[in-house]
Amino acid sequence: MKKLFTAGLLTLAATASFAASTTLTGTVRDFNSRDSVGGHPDFEWGISGVVTGMVDSTLTGTAPTPIKFGSSNGYITSPESFDAWFGTTAPSKPLSITLNETAPGSGVYSYANSSFFPIDNDLLGNQGRGHNYHFTYQIAATFGYKPGTGQTFTFTGDDDVWVFFDKKLGIDLGGVHPAASQTVNMDVLMAGKAEGNYSFDFFFAERHTTQSNLQIETSLQLVPVPEPSTYALMALGLAGVGAIARRRRTQG
Repeated sequence: MKKLFTAGLLTLAATASFAASTTLTGTVRDFNSRDSVGGHPDFEWGISGVVTGMVDSTLTGTAPTPIKFGSSNGYITSPESFDAWFGTTAPSKPLSITLNETAPGSGVYSYANSSFFPIDNDLLGNQGRGHNYHFTYQIAATFGYKPGTGQTFTFTGDDDVWVFFDKKLGIDLGGVHPAASQTVNMDVLMAGKAEGNYSFDFFFAERHTTQSNLQIETSLQLVPVPEPSTYALMALGLAGVGAIARRRRTQG
């Protein structure tokens, strides 16, 4: 049963690696700005520009660990205020983005949106503004690393963005800032790692008017992490296959 289940997951990964596109589903969480009653203190506070080193370089849980606070360090009020960014208390919903291959067979995938406002007039609403400017977005996936092939991941956008590869911080664009770019070379970040599949964790925050940009370009083969319900369905399906095989052996 375990071997069948593992084989099923490997088949999904192999199929995704040859696809012309890949769809990643994450969670978007909504917040009211600090100037509203009951608003979150870290949203619509100030503009800091890009601030690196706001979070620990190793991902040890389900969200980054903040290590810098205050108006001079990217506008995070406290560890407690940051807990809500990717926690369970804020109104939330699933959100998917699709990365398309830039040219058939290129192995380079991209997503670009210069007006990334996925929850306009949704969840907590726009607060009287033209867009819903105050939200976070989190994606968990895996990627296939192939040493020596020059794989890269580039992000351009605003505001805070932290991307962890195998739990190690590769993209560090913290703070409230205009669109900024950063590229990570996987052979540098993953030096000494064997070829294989590793965790990919993406954290994004839109915290201030008036722009929201999100652009990804990568040669990594990103594979979505199935939801628990998907695992359960796969397990049931593979169990059914196993039962049929056993029945045939018995009958034979």
